[in-house]
Amino acid sequence: MPEKKSFLPLMVDLHGRKVVIFGGGSVGERKAELFSEYAGTMVISRNFSQRLKELHKQKSVTLIQMDAGSLSDNEIKELVDGAFLVIPATSNRQINDRITSVARSLNILTNQVDTIGEVTIPAVIRRGDLVIGISTTGSSPAFSRYVRQKIEKVITSEYEQMIILQNDIRTYLKEHVEDQKRRRSILWKVLEDAIVWKDISDSYEKGYNRAYDIVQEQINKKD
Repeated sequence: MPEKKSFLPLMVDLHGRKVVIFGGGSVGERKAELFSEYAGTMVISRNFSQRLKELHKQKSVTLIQMDAGSLSDNEIKELVDGAFLVIPATSNRQINDRITSVARSLNILTNQVDTIGEVTIPAVIRRGDLVIGISTTGSSPAFSRYVRQKIEKVITSEYEQMIILQNDIRTYLKEHVEDQKRRRSILWKVLEDAIVWKDISDSYEKGYNRAYDIVQEQINKKD
């Protein structure tokens, strides 16, 4: 029986980290486009897609022209040295397996594109500071994308504004309400107020004013 995987969802800060991708085709391009926003990203391949060349010109990724299949284990070790994550994304399964084996020997995490590896990349929804990752742990990437499209219709741009509003109100409450439980209760009242959500869809200022009125009402309310 195949080894049972046990994945834990994590949010990882990749700033200053190194991600190495082997393969310059459509899969490598997709991975590079994602990770280049968060980490130092290097792509190793004999050939590169046009989009990867554009990312290189924009200094978003580093391209190294090499044939992954001709690299020795020691050469692979030198290329992945110091990496946080290695992604074998060539069209050759045997080459991918060898890259994975070398990376694992150095205790480097891998995201395998042709099998379930140690790291799976979720479908991501981002609304400002709200980040939602959706994954079937490699069982059905298409279903992950389907669920993402469904959730995107519910998690609208107002959610991004509400996070900012909650942070601003929370900061205000820390200065005016000592009791933490009471602060939390007031924040929930703001969250659950339908008028705040309606107003914030018009403008942040309008939503904030409605939330501020709720806060003042709760602060002045006698126990």
